[in-house]
Amino acid sequence: MATAKKAPSLPSPNVSNARRALKRRSRGPTGPASGGGTKRTPSPTGGGQGGGLRERKKQKTRESIQRTALRLFEKHGYEETTIEEIATAAEISPSTFFNYFPTKEDVVLYDAYDPVAIRMFLERPKEEPLDVGLREVLKNLAALFESDQRMILARGRFFFEVPALRARLWDELERVQLLILEMLAERTGRSADDFELRVAARVVTAAILEASKEWMQSNGRHGLAELANRALAVVESGARLRAPTGAKPRTRRRS
Repeated sequence: MATAKKAPSLPSPNVSNARRALKRRSRGPTGPASGGGTKRTPSPTGGGQGGGLRERKKQKTRESIQRTALRLFEKHGYEETTIEEIATAAEISPSTFFNYFPTKEDVVLYDAYDPVAIRMFLERPKEEPLDVGLREVLKNLAALFESDQRMILARGRFFFEVPALRARLWDELERVQLLILEMLAERTGRSADDFELRVAARVVTAAILEASKEWMQSNGRHGLAELANRALAVVESGARLRAPTGAKPRTRRRS
């Protein structure tokens, strides 16, 4: 396997990093997202992705490398596939691979839909309740996922099946939670250090994770938007769980 040149490591999760990432990732073709009404749903590589021609080319290259890598992982296995093989199939050099991804794990961890989700949420009407905005964004994302369903399901499987990726899962959840926290802070005008806001972001992250897992375990048969709505409904109900009608309570066995 090629030796990685000194690539910058991914930033450790903290509020400052999330704030900078939010501003950077939410920029659209006309600058930072405003609080106006909803706009055309962009695709990760579509013309609506901002940052100029050079940045769009880099984005397309990054996603092309990821798609190539996932295809090889599915065919040969994650551990069995080398970075040299990915580079050859993607028609790049190994050094170019490391320009885009610090490690092989990062080619799976990378999520092209992060900036899309951020812009969708920040472009919702300011007067709209947060729960309504979240549901609309998740519904629009689910529709967008349909064209990439196979790749997204493959990413999910590798997350839970490959030990090296499972070891990175907590850091990934922290990153997502901090991005949600910053989006909520941006919309509400509250500090990202606010205790209640941090709890809300954590709970929403967990709800979305469980909906995503259920969707992946069903191999996409259950609708992601429906599962996300069910998960958020549990959150909104305060998780007041009751036994199913007619179910008998469990009794503890005596030893």
